[in-house]
Amino acid sequence: MEKRVGALLCCLAFLCLWAPATGLLSAKGINYEVIALMEIKQSLNDPREVLQNWDETAVDPCSWTMVTCSPDGLVIGLGTPSQDLSGTLSPSISNLTNLQIILLQNNNISGPIPSELGRLQKLKTLDLSNNFFTGQLPNTLVHLKALQYLRLNNNNLSGAIPPALANLTQLAFLDLSYNNLSGPVPRSHAKTFNVAGNPLICAAGTENDGCVTPSPPPSYTLNILQNPRPSGTSKSHKIALAFGSSLGCICLLILGIGFLLWWRQRRNQQIFFDVYEHHEELCLGNLKKFQFKELQIATNNFSSKNMIGKGGFGNVYKGYLQDGTTVAVKRLKDGNATGGEIQFQTEVEMISLAVHRNLLRLYGFCMTATERLLVYPYMSNGSVASRLKAKPALDWCTRKRIALGAARGLLYLHEQCDPKIIHRDVKAANILLDDYCEAVVGDFGLAKLLDHRDSHVTTAVRGTVGHIAPEYLSTGQSSEKTDVFGFGILLLELISGQRALEFGKASNQKGVMLDWVKEIHQERKLDMLVDKDLTNNYDRIELEEMVRVALLCTQYLPSRRPKMSEVVRMLEGDGLAEKWEASHKAESTRGRANEFSSSERYSDLTDDSSLLVQAMELSGPR
Repeated sequence: MEKRVGALLCCLAFLCLWAPATGLLSAKGINYEVIALMEIKQSLNDPREVLQNWDETAVDPCSWTMVTCSPDGLVIGLGTPSQDLSGTLSPSISNLTNLQIILLQNNNISGPIPSELGRLQKLKTLDLSNNFFTGQLPNTLVHLKALQYLRLNNNNLSGAIPPALANLTQLAFLDLSYNNLSGPVPRSHAKTFNVAGNPLICAAGTENDGCVTPSPPPSYTLNILQNPRPSGTSKSHKIALAFGSSLGCICLLILGIGFLLWWRQRRNQQIFFDVYEHHEELCLGNLKKFQFKELQIATNNFSSKNMIGKGGFGNVYKGYLQDGTTVAVKRLKDGNATGGEIQFQTEVEMISLAVHRNLLRLYGFCMTATERLLVYPYMSNGSVASRLKAKPALDWCTRKRIALGAARGLLYLHEQCDPKIIHRDVKAANILLDDYCEAVVGDFGLAKLLDHRDSHVTTAVRGTVGHIAPEYLSTGQSSEKTDVFGFGILLLELISGQRALEFGKASNQKGVMLDWVKEIHQERKLDMLVDKDLTNNYDRIELEEMVRVALLCTQYLPSRRPKMSEVVRMLEGDGLAEKWEASHKAESTRGRANEFSSSERYSDLTDDSSLLVQAMELSGPR
């Protein structure tokens, strides 16, 4: 019985919530939902920093707190109730065209309600109650044909109620109470309709046509509060009404029990694992399951003083275990969120499968009803990105060793790990350094398992502009060769000491970074590329070799890029000359008449100079 009820409700939920996915990335890699959410954030004051992980450089906002996405990765819910938010609500919210739910109640948001909300044709729930919104009710709300639940009570709204609200046939609950609304009250299809507490509509203690006494919070019972019937209603009608109400309550009770059974079954299925119940089914090697209290003590209750990194999915803290081991604890911000759950499962699965000296090892994990944490070895030298900015500067030999170590780690993921893994966000910030400055490839949160039968996967674009291969940026199609492209950019970061997005600024260069690198390589001016902190302490022959490897890795066509096994050999000094010559022959054969150069095509996707000036990171979790 439970299974039947659960299956029925699951089907109903699917039919109600399903919506066809639409592409959100433009040809230039811009995610309109990210831009809209960031403009919403900028118009709000966030004293509790609940929106802290909203990152303008991300392409996938599904990992952000207070944001809900569909299985297709579209933003369908925005909920920040009771968070002391103030400021105004940005009209850019209308660009979240797939929104079905907006919950901003119990905050301190002021200003007018944006008329642009009327563009959200899929919106079903809008709750802006208990704020300080002013001005009139936007007439555009009448365009929300799918709206079922509307709460605007306890604000400072004024003016007349748009008569066309009566045309919202799907509206089941409407609460406009305790504002300063005036004028006639339109009749509504809503089963619960409340306009009490508006002095210009209802005089205190009176009840006239068009005036409604206060109703309790959300109720979908069949009571019509708009037109109270005279006290002389017939007895038979009262009996019929009582019977109908009782029947309705019984139906709601049955549905509630069915939903509870379905939710419990679904919840039990969604939880990743319980070590004590499923340990025989999972091969997680020597991973340790930590108690939450143990990690609280290790990090001094997750003190901000111990924070060593932050990102989309959570913060990373330095901690000390009871045995004296220094660790890095990654605490997911919302352990119950779907994105966090997926991130947790992916991290544990990926890292437990991939064991290599140049890959980040996982000590263990912690999972409670509300918390998800991962425990890693502490990397004393931080990330390559941070070390490139620090003093003293990394010497040339160390940079070469880092490049080779990172290449070997990626080689293991692509060709030696079973099943194969794509990292999908190879960059200096995700290459960590141990006590001896050996490279350790970290952050498998964006990794994707490859089925043996597939050479690629198609998914939502994740990564960082400047590191993303053009075919992935434009189509969402990723493969091992997308990692190769990112590794090529990593080599240029190691050489220059700068992030890809900052690259070339000092020289006032216009255009895409790869254009400039190719140009100075042809002109044999590679010294312009080298980190000034090296002060000429580098091998010029090795520099040219590394630049050539980078250019081979960043070719436009993925089929022309080398595999990571070839990259490792070239960095070790084997096969570079042959590969370089073959690449130039292929380029000269192709000719410019039939195809743009790789850098020009990449410029089309990245809006010319965006690799230099736009810090647009398309990845969520860190």
